[in-house]
Amino acid sequence: MAHYDDLETRDPAARDKALASALPAALTRARTAPALARLLRDVDPAKVTDRAALARLPVIRKAELSEAQRKSPPFGGYTTRLATEFDHVFQSPGPIYEPGRRDGDWWRLGRFLHASGVGRGDIVQNCFGYHLTPAGMMFESGARAVDAAVLPAGTGQTELQVRAAVDIGTTCYAGTPDFLKVILDRADEMGERLGFTKAVVGGGALFPSLRQLYADRGIVTRQCYATADLGNIAYESDALEGMIVDEGVIVEIVRPGTGAPVPEGEVGEVLVTTLNPDYPLVRFATGDLSAVLPGASPCGRTNMRIRGWMGRADQTTKIKGMFVRPEQVAALVSRHPDVARARVIADRQGEMDVMTVQLETASGDNGIYLASVMDTLKLKGEVQLVPVGSLPNDGKVIEDRRSYD
Repeated sequence: MAHYDDLETRDPAARDKALASALPAALTRARTAPALARLLRDVDPAKVTDRAALARLPVIRKAELSEAQRKSPPFGGYTTRLATEFDHVFQSPGPIYEPGRRDGDWWRLGRFLHASGVGRGDIVQNCFGYHLTPAGMMFESGARAVDAAVLPAGTGQTELQVRAAVDIGTTCYAGTPDFLKVILDRADEMGERLGFTKAVVGGGALFPSLRQLYADRGIVTRQCYATADLGNIAYESDALEGMIVDEGVIVEIVRPGTGAPVPEGEVGEVLVTTLNPDYPLVRFATGDLSAVLPGASPCGRTNMRIRGWMGRADQTTKIKGMFVRPEQVAALVSRHPDVARARVIADRQGEMDVMTVQLETASGDNGIYLASVMDTLKLKGEVQLVPVGSLPNDGKVIEDRRSYD
């Protein structure tokens, strides 16, 4: 299959060269949004020409966006357009408000659908929600970009979904991974055979057993990683080796609670900078965990690959009645240059909470860290020194071992 455009197969050096001009332009545009003007007031966009420079900029977290929207609705000063200049205003749970536009493929889902083999001649049964939240419009925009027709089916009403699929002859399902099984099971009960040969899914985990179940019924299933704020972040191709980062965003994997990039292959939090001129979020923390895969995809696309969704980075945990946050663990590590990584473990002894702090270090004296643990975490705990590189590569800096059964 031909690639969506030449951007996908660029030499990495050409992509870096393009980034050197795209980043300053994006940041200059971003500073026309009031909230970003304040955040980036000490930043010279002309000097931010690569990933290393980008990594020195502040991180935007969802809680900050939500608070800004509460004070200055609906978008909190993070857009470069007025609300009246957008085609859509969406409300996601929280509530969080997101803008949308009809121009072009605003959320960039077309690239994913093309990689999934969707195009002219297909009719997409779009089972993402159209009510308040943007997912339905995101996938409709992507289908329009690849010249596919759309049945705006929305959620629920499985008997009507089956009837429409049969009568219209829809060829592609779009929606959450598990709802397709609900439709297929209902079709079996009704004695109907559906014409789905493709499925493009998101918004939930696509388990291998579910992918195989669909494959056994002749349905090729591909998934993307997208959010209402950022649009498409990464997507699968036929290679099925991780997820390829979209050409319209810059992805960083950082240590949870910080903005510091982790080495390739190490699990960390996903930060995304979008080059969308209308909604130019800079180093936006998704709260999701992933890791960078080495090399390029066998399908010929050359952009960074990530392992996909690997859990949540927000590991805030209450211990002895006090919240311990990833940012506090990061502050503890920053106090001691000899400490490579840290992990806080919450457990129970009898009927009491206990805290253990594991530190990767070559030091043999745990006493030198006790005061820092108390200062940063505000709790007393046992300090265990472990060899550098011995902590699990799972992105966790806080592990809760307590049973809540």
